[in-house]
Amino acid sequence: MGSPPGPGILLMMSSAPSTVSTSASGGLWSTIGAYVALTKPRIVELLLITTVPAMAVAGAGWPDTWLVVATLIGGTLSAGGANALNNYHDRDIDEIMRRTSQRPLPQHRVPPERARAFGIALGVAGFVWLWAFANLIAAMWSTAALLFYVLVYTRILKRSTDQNIVIGGAAGAAPVLVGWAAVTGSLAAPAWILFAIIFAWTPPHFWALAIRYKDDYAEAGVPMMPSVRGVAATTRQMLVYAGLTVLFSLALVPAAGMGWIYMLSAIVLGGWFVVASFRVLFDPSRAMALFGYSTLYLAVLFGAMLVDRIV
Repeated sequence: MGSPPGPGILLMMSSAPSTVSTSASGGLWSTIGAYVALTKPRIVELLLITTVPAMAVAGAGWPDTWLVVATLIGGTLSAGGANALNNYHDRDIDEIMRRTSQRPLPQHRVPPERARAFGIALGVAGFVWLWAFANLIAAMWSTAALLFYVLVYTRILKRSTDQNIVIGGAAGAAPVLVGWAAVTGSLAAPAWILFAIIFAWTPPHFWALAIRYKDDYAEAGVPMMPSVRGVAATTRQMLVYAGLTVLFSLALVPAAGMGWIYMLSAIVLGGWFVVASFRVLFDPSRAMALFGYSTLYLAVLFGAMLVDRIV
C-alpha cells in the first residue's frame, strides 16, 4: 500500500479482473492523499497568501514572476515539512483529541518513521530550492521557521505553557520575512511590521478555535489558554491582541508608504475584527464565527496590500 506496484504485480494485473487494478490504484491514491494530508494544505495555503503581498511591498510593485513562483514552491516545501514533523511529534495527543483523531498518523495510514523522514526531506528540499532560486537569506529564514515550529513550539512550548500559541506564532509569521528577503536579500522595518501583524493576529485566531475544543485540549494534557486560565481570561486577551493587530496594520502605512486602498481596508477590516473579538468577550459561543472571520481578515488585508502595491 505504501509503494507503487512492482513489475510482477503489473503483469498479474494485466490478466486479472479490472477490480484488482482499481483496488491497487485506489490504494496508491489513498497513500498519496495521506502524505498530502500530513503537510496540512489549508495551513500552508494561508501562509502563502501572506508571502506574495510581502514580496510586492518589498519590491514596491509586482516582483519577477519566476521569483514569486520559486518562493512559493520553496515556502510550500518548508511549511509542508514543518507540518509533517508536527504531525509526527503530536501523534500521541492527536489520537486523543476529536479534532485531530482523523489525521493520517492516528489513523495509521502512514508509519511514524516515514512521516518523520517525509517531513525532513521536504524541509531540506525547501532550503535547497530557496537557496538555488531565491537567495540564502530567504532559505535560512524559511528553515529557521521550520526548526522553531518543530523544536521550540511543538516539542517544548505546546506541552509546557499556556503562552504556547503567543510565542509559537513567530513560526506562522515567518513567511513574510522569507518573501521580503527573497526580493531584497535583506530585511527592513516594514518586513518586521508585517511579521508583527501576523504574530499579534495568531492568538485571537487560534484561541477562538481552542475555546471550541478546550475540553479536548484538557483531556490531552495540552495547556491551552481556555483550558488553563478559563474562557473569560482568554477572551479578554483575544481582544487585546486583536487591537494590537489593527495597530500594527496601520503602522505599515507610514513605514512602507502604503496608499489609500490598503489604509481604508486596514481601518474597515480592523474595526470589524475588534468588534467581533469584543462580541466573543460577552458571548463565547461566537468564538468559531470569530475564527472564520479572522481567517478572512488576514486574507483580505494582505490582498488589499497586494492590490495597493500593483495598481
